[in-house]
Amino acid sequence: MLTIAFASDDRVHVNLHFGGAEQFVLYDVSPGRAELVGIGTFAPAVQKGEKAERRPDGTPPPVAEPAPGAAEEDKVAAKLEFLQGCAAVYAASIGASGIRRLMGAGIQPIIVDKGHEIVDLLNEVSLALVHGGLGWVTRAADQARKRQAADTAAVAGSAPVALLTEV
Repeated sequence: MLTIAFASDDRVHVNLHFGGAEQFVLYDVSPGRAELVGIGTFAPAVQKGEKAERRPDGTPPPVAEPAPGAAEEDKVAAKLEFLQGCAAVYAASIGASGIRRLMGAGIQPIIVDKGHEIVDLLNEVSLALVHGGLGWVTRAADQARKRQAADTAAVAGSAPVALLTEV
């Protein structure tokens, strides 16, 4: 089983930029099955650079400068915390910094066309778990099996616990 996240504001289509996403939908995916397991919502973030919103004349809106000594808002940190344990995140776009941070957290970033239906992507991952064909799914499934085996070995190596029963 793999947990997959989708940047979506309607829970049906992948339609948001990773860094500016106000919502992620999480599914646990296994062969022949996908189950909605979480929805994370985040405060709106002001995008900068090429992806920034523009005025009708094409110029970016003014951005307030942070107070001297104030740390710049990290719009990705809370998202990375929420996405911990996910094998991948699908988004309509992801900046270079977001890609680096996702990969550093062990999460595969995947960019798809805006409006791609989540159900199609869930089917693709589910089929790949059975038949292969997506390298990242194979790697993530192997890692999940290794973690599960390590967890099982750790439990097997622990001292037995006496269970009390009433007679």
